[in-house]
Amino acid sequence: MFKNYLKIALRNLFRNRVYSFINIAGLGIGLAAAMLIMLYTKDEVSYDRFHINNPNIYRVTTSWINPDGSVKQEDGTTGYFQGPKFKEGVPEIKSYLRVRSDFRNIRQGTEIKGYGMLETDANFFSVFTFPLLSGNPATALEKPKSIVVSDEMAEKLFKTTDVLGKTIDFVEEDKLVPYLITGVAKKAPQNSSVKFDFLLPFIVKSEEYQNNENWFNFFLNTFVVLQPNADAIAAEAKMKRVYEADAKESIVKVAKDYDIKEKARYGLQPLTDMHLSTQFTAQNGLTDASNPTFSYILTGIALFILLIACINFINLTVARSLKRAKEIGVRKVVGGDRKQLIFQFLGESFVLCSIAFILAVVILQIVLPTFNQLANKSLAFSYLFDLKLITGYIALFFITSLLAGFYPALVLSGYDPVKTLYSRFNLTGKNYLQKSLVVVQFGLASFLIIATLTIFSQFDYLTTKELGYTDKNLITVDKWQLTHSQSHLFVDELKKNPNIVDVAPKNGGSWGTIARVNGDKQIDFAYETVNPTFIPLLNIPVLKGRNFSLDFPSDSTQSVLVNEAFVKKAGWKNPLGQEVNFWYDNNTKYKVIGVVKDYHFNTLNQEIGPQLFTMKPTNKYGMVYIKIKPNTEVASLKHIEKTFKKLFPINSYDYKFVETENLKRYESEAKWKQIMMFGAVLTIFISCIGLFGLATLSAEKRTKEIGIRKVLGASVGSIVQLLSKDFLKLVSLSFIFAFPLAFYAAQEWLKNYPYRISIGASIFIVTAVVTIMIALLTVGGQAIRAALMNPVKSLKTE
Repeated sequence: MFKNYLKIALRNLFRNRVYSFINIAGLGIGLAAAMLIMLYTKDEVSYDRFHINNPNIYRVTTSWINPDGSVKQEDGTTGYFQGPKFKEGVPEIKSYLRVRSDFRNIRQGTEIKGYGMLETDANFFSVFTFPLLSGNPATALEKPKSIVVSDEMAEKLFKTTDVLGKTIDFVEEDKLVPYLITGVAKKAPQNSSVKFDFLLPFIVKSEEYQNNENWFNFFLNTFVVLQPNADAIAAEAKMKRVYEADAKESIVKVAKDYDIKEKARYGLQPLTDMHLSTQFTAQNGLTDASNPTFSYILTGIALFILLIACINFINLTVARSLKRAKEIGVRKVVGGDRKQLIFQFLGESFVLCSIAFILAVVILQIVLPTFNQLANKSLAFSYLFDLKLITGYIALFFITSLLAGFYPALVLSGYDPVKTLYSRFNLTGKNYLQKSLVVVQFGLASFLIIATLTIFSQFDYLTTKELGYTDKNLITVDKWQLTHSQSHLFVDELKKNPNIVDVAPKNGGSWGTIARVNGDKQIDFAYETVNPTFIPLLNIPVLKGRNFSLDFPSDSTQSVLVNEAFVKKAGWKNPLGQEVNFWYDNNTKYKVIGVVKDYHFNTLNQEIGPQLFTMKPTNKYGMVYIKIKPNTEVASLKHIEKTFKKLFPINSYDYKFVETENLKRYESEAKWKQIMMFGAVLTIFISCIGLFGLATLSAEKRTKEIGIRKVLGASVGSIVQLLSKDFLKLVSLSFIFAFPLAFYAAQEWLKNYPYRISIGASIFIVTAVVTIMIALLTVGGQAIRAALMNPVKSLKTE
């Protein structure tokens, strides 16, 4: 019997090629999308699970609690003390490990190159499972001036992995210092939050352990390994007691000196929770921090596509049921019961889904490189051959086959054999389910179109909004620990080239600190060290007062500039002449001499915060802004590089165009724009091929009616309208459900952006017009074809 069912299924498949293609293509694309998202999600949840010490590895987290009990700030950073102090006072803690990020310059051939590195305690390889290809994992990081490199980096530097005992020259205080390679590690897995090319010993001076205020330095990650079966909650309670007892005097002193009212609370975060945590994110040298929302969105898109493909299958199968009515009647007359018919039609569904599943695997292999680029992943086709994934795919296959085939099987097996054999059978009722499925289909498509247009509009807004300063033809060159005297020399040498418009040094990275205003009010702000050229170079307007000037020597020691946000937070009506007190720095006080207009010194994902500018001589610079003439990039960069290498021969040279870097800040939005666009296009495509199939069947069923209408004088336009209007009504009806849901979802997503677009009627109008036009073209093509058919042939069909 199975052989008979299979033969009939294949026969129907080849006899009805168009509808078979529609079903297989739709299901194949839907299954490929679902399989791809399963692969993505599996990778997301697999992060950091390969370590042997799991699930006993935790990261120490820090939360700052306000006096009213609310949380002011929380992150995963700690300092020197937390690891050793908690290990000493908490029996549940077996060992600890500190990891911090660093950036060092090394000699690579004749060049000086800068690389990111990790500094860590000597027990790194006993806490984490990173195999060493050569070297002793217990002693590789014990001695100063030793280094462990990845096999990939060893190949890059030495063209071989046999580098044990060789040295790498590091730049330290303008000298080359050799570091001994004591280990070569296998490259970290792609699903690891800890990735490294270089590992250096974490060296802490003995005097640092004598300074109890180091409880309040937060700049690294501390991991602990708990004893087997230890209670993490009990360990946290003991950590609290250790901190309050050991840091008791320092807590009082720091609170008084720095006016700190919040209290620190330490917690333990499972290592396997870190990758997807939005509360305590992977940072400070840890990589690939993600957000579970991404998985939810991608899963939603995949389910939309798969659901629409299943709806196509159901609609087309039921719509084509009249073609097989006599076959069903004959089977029932000769003794076939409904159960057998259900199994037959489910079998046909499984055959179609099997072919679609094979197509999905092919599609998956083709699109995987593009998906990796969009999702910032390194997924490989070989990852498919995982027991859990294979089980998931098999489950997906069976669920899809049942979902797509069960309802049509019930409908087809219930036909009355007498009516079908006498050709008196027709589908009765209003076909509400079929129509509802079309509404759902285009509702989902409309939802995705609105989501895509919203993301497109927000991305366009982020990348075109005025930032409050000019980033055109602006280059930055990094030079850490650049003194003021070095900067003067560098600026003078650069400006000898006529292509260089002007140059301004600034501190590198993001500095932040606190100060008091109005006596005792404390403000935290971005702290910028600049020279008088910086503000005019970026075309930042000075709204009140004046800019720094070399004509006033006291500007470097007694004066500051602030932005509008600083003035607002301080509550000043007349900011000029106001005092800013750095009480913790020898009670140093500055006068405000100018107020600059707010500009977006961070991304548009953050509100503009208070900002203060100083020319303090002891603050070193970290980068230099260089304005060049338009269309002189090649000549200007050549001069900048030559000048830099002449003045700083053992420093790595790196430049960036500010305009390009500003765009890179929104890479996440750019990738989601593309992902949503592909999702919307696929959804529309699958919906349209389903609508195409239904329109074709509708035209076939009404062939005789169309012939009679043409004989009676009906025009082609009226027949096209007749065949199209029902489908267009359903598509229009889908907007009633899709638009409110899409509006709500878009509003919720935009809440993540302090600077955002407002959702107007235009997005919904465009969506409606696009969807109706696509549906009209899809249905209209078949309607025109039917309307142009010779009525003589139409009337002969029955």
